[in-house]
Amino acid sequence: MAKNILIIGGGPAAVFAAIEAKKRDREAEVVLATDEAAEPYEKPPLSKAVLLGKANPEDALIAGKGGLAAHGVTVQLDARCSAIDREARQVITTKGQLPYDALVIATGSLMRELPMLPPGAPRVHYLRTDAHGRALKAGLASCKHVAVIGGGLIGLEVAASAAQLGMEVTVIEFAPRIMARVCDDETSAFLLAEHQHHGVEIELSTSIKQVTPQLDDRLALETNDGDIVAADLVVVGTGVKPDEALAATAGLTVQDGIVVDEFCRTSDPNIFAAGDCTRFPGPQGAVRLENWRHAQDHGAVAGRNAAGANDAYRAVPSFWSEQYDLYIQGVGWPDPSVPRIRRPLSGKSLLMLEMASGVITYALGINAQRDLAAIRRLIERKVPVDAAALADPSKPFADMLKAKA
Repeated sequence: MAKNILIIGGGPAAVFAAIEAKKRDREAEVVLATDEAAEPYEKPPLSKAVLLGKANPEDALIAGKGGLAAHGVTVQLDARCSAIDREARQVITTKGQLPYDALVIATGSLMRELPMLPPGAPRVHYLRTDAHGRALKAGLASCKHVAVIGGGLIGLEVAASAAQLGMEVTVIEFAPRIMARVCDDETSAFLLAEHQHHGVEIELSTSIKQVTPQLDDRLALETNDGDIVAADLVVVGTGVKPDEALAATAGLTVQDGIVVDEFCRTSDPNIFAAGDCTRFPGPQGAVRLENWRHAQDHGAVAGRNAAGANDAYRAVPSFWSEQYDLYIQGVGWPDPSVPRIRRPLSGKSLLMLEMASGVITYALGINAQRDLAAIRRLIERKVPVDAAALADPSKPFADMLKAKA
């Protein structure tokens, strides 16, 4: 009898879980249930190409041309999941009850909302779905001054897009530097200078004290230091939190994310979870990650294991961001306590590496794609390296790989 494998979610973790489950068990009935009205699409372009008018969300299906149907996966659209009946092994959705023998929860994350700037309020925008992206793009068409709350990846990508469209942009960041979660001080300063070069005003160590609608329809944002930022439109990019409510209600173990083991298995052996919604074992302890590559790789492992495999998640995580003509990449597991090494690069390029026990553990680069591709393999293979060679631009990373081979 064919196995029923059900995937809940509409992002890369869900899509790759579904595809890999079907590959692992060709006879299985694999169903993906998403609460969105569209086939799962790529979300990274929402803050960049979509705002700049270079792409539409529906043009980039995560599953590729032909969508999930081309992989033998059935998709249930507009299927919001309200409960998991673990005893009966079925999920209650707006489209009815969906049975499962194995279930993968890949519900992703939810936007962190600011009570003073709630979603749906006039001239306030959040960015998570294609509807959000279209609404923001339409709002920018008649906008002169944009205020962005948050100096992380999403906030700075929106700021860069708005600046390229010719608008005044103010970024308000609570932390003392931008992109503090993924960048060291020097890289943050590099990016800050680049945004300032494009005319973006960035206020650090700043929070919003009060929001007051103006007679001219603008919003006046009063900051903690008493300044007033009057904006035609406000974009809130203050991060996300795991979408764990469905799992918690079902009695699964959650702790700032659905707790899974290295095989993506939850506290119920028939239920797996993957992607942004999970907390999983990392090299430095239990961790959550919120990036596309992790979601893809984690989802693939969950899907294969739901179909009967027993694969451990060992992928090296990475992220990327595009801001102006800068391509920013991070690979590995950052650890502020380990030594950092900088390799001098020319022009608008930068490369920083972290080492522990004689191997590279993390690298952050700007416009250094070729170097990062080789560094990823060095990290994955745990190739011993020399710190002096890492700092010497005359020593190619590819040669370090060849020496190991």
